[in-house]
Amino acid sequence: MTTAYNDTSTERVPGRAWTIRLTGHADRTAAVTCSTAACRMPPRSKDIAALRAFAAQHAAAHARAATVRPHAYCHCGSQRCAAHPGTPTHCAGTVVLILRHDPTVGRVWSVEEVCAACAPLIPHVTVLARAAARPPRTTDKPPAPRTPAPTPASASAGQAVPGGFSSPATTSFSDGDEARPARRPGRALRPARRRRPGRA
Repeated sequence: MTTAYNDTSTERVPGRAWTIRLTGHADRTAAVTCSTAACRMPPRSKDIAALRAFAAQHAAAHARAATVRPHAYCHCGSQRCAAHPGTPTHCAGTVVLILRHDPTVGRVWSVEEVCAACAPLIPHVTVLARAAARPPRTTDKPPAPRTPAPTPASASAGQAVPGGFSSPATTSFSDGDEARPARRPGRALRPARRRRPGRA
């Protein structure tokens, strides 16, 4: 089972643990206690089987109410991995929610947030849920701002032509003027020849 944590904070927090104990007394009664002081426990009783069933259900209720936090520290590691002293390891991997309970003893139920490296090394463990994978951090640079496209040239500046240049502005003539043909460079105008009298 994978659970999604809604908090967007990425700050590391201590791994949580809830411990439920069944403690016997000299008068052959027993009592159930929880590490969460706000939890309401049944009174002392000689019905050990009923108290044991209550303790197991109470541990399961804590597990259902807890959402595994992907940025939690390993609770086992915070206890210097005392739960598996013969098999040391380095805390790593996804955060998981486990239930520790030794059925041969039947007196302690512990729900803990631990790392994936410690979980298989702890005896009498059942993995109840796994934290959702944390989103990878991105190192991409923000896109460069786009250069605004050039605005179309106004009519007085000439018509745009391919190549990024502009055509010359149209010459305006006043009333009565006519457009004169362009002269070829390097050639001067010759005066008109006069006809001599007597020649056809």
